Amino acid sequence: MTSDEASGDAGIRVARRARVLKVAGLALAGALVLGVGAAGWAYWHLNNNIKSVDIDSALGDDRPARAVTTPAPSGSATPLPTEALNILVLGSDSRSGRANKALGGGDSTGARSDTAMVVHLDAGRTTATVVSIPRDTLVTRPSCPLPSGGTSVVAYGSMFNSAYSVGGPVCAVKTVEALTDVRMDHYVEIDFAGFAKLVDALGGVTVTTDEDIDDDDSHLHLKAGTHDLDGTRALALARTRHGIGDGSDLGRIGLQQKLVKALLEQISSTNLLSDPTKLYEVADAVTGSLTTDTGLDSLTELMRLGQSLKGLSADEVTTVTMPVVQAPSDHNRVVADEPEASDLWKSLR
Repeated sequence: MTSDEASGDAGIRVARRARVLKVAGLALAGALVLGVGAAGWAYWHLNNNIKSVDIDSALGDDRPARAVTTPAPSGSATPLPTEALNILVLGSDSRSGRANKALGGGDSTGARSDTAMVVHLDAGRTTATVVSIPRDTLVTRPSCPLPSGGTSVVAYGSMFNSAYSVGGPVCAVKTVEALTDVRMDHYVEIDFAGFAKLVDALGGVTVTTDEDIDDDDSHLHLKAGTHDLDGTRALALARTRHGIGDGSDLGRIGLQQKLVKALLEQISSTNLLSDPTKLYEVADAVTGSLTTDTGLDSLTELMRLGQSLKGLSADEVTTVTMPVVQAPSDHNRVVADEPEASDLWKSLR
């Protein structure tokens, strides 16, 4: 082979290598573009899942004062929040539709706030208190702005969960603030059907029950002991009341509090960051089941809230029920037990 031929072959090999590198580069660039595009679509989809209600505008300034907060230390452009926070969390039980009936929703229509919890995050956000408000509590329901316009009338001796039925999230928040004299900094509503989807996305939840549960209404039959529950059975556990204790809402609250702590433990023990598919499934289930106030209605704000709670473990979450006694007017209802109830709410201000 002559030197000219060798030079020609080398030139061909260099040209081929250049074409291969060019093709590989284009393929890599395409993959990166597709990856960024997929990530962008995922963010848009999750962000679009979240529904919101502008509670601050609806209620105006006639509310309990906000807690005095200490300014965050400098040194970071967007430091994570650390101040104390009160969040009203409602479980919205939509009973209409075939899917919800299959999940134990019964035959009634519409949506009800069957679960109400005030979540108090202490300053520093390493400890928390979750206070359940029995749905059967008789309260004075204040006048509320209505979604259709106008306002509702003040109602005395009304069941607590009637506020949501009458005026939606805005009236629920106003009623809780009137009952507690505590400012609700945020509002989070979790659809029960979405809750079942979240439990399934996490691979189930482990709960220990102290007594047998036999409730045809919620479709739940469990022996006392430890159980691994899928989403359908976890939701049935959150709903059941007739198969435990005296059949009152207080027995159901105890189960719901167990379920909340078990869910927190399941989330903390699941390494979602190592499994992008599962992470997306969980995020899709969470955002798809949420209605929030406008201060939490973006994926960015929810992520900031979640990141601010990274030091909070399930062991540092205390669950209690607002002290109540049997209502004198109706033995099937309860009223706040004073002064114990007021003392509890005062500790959260």
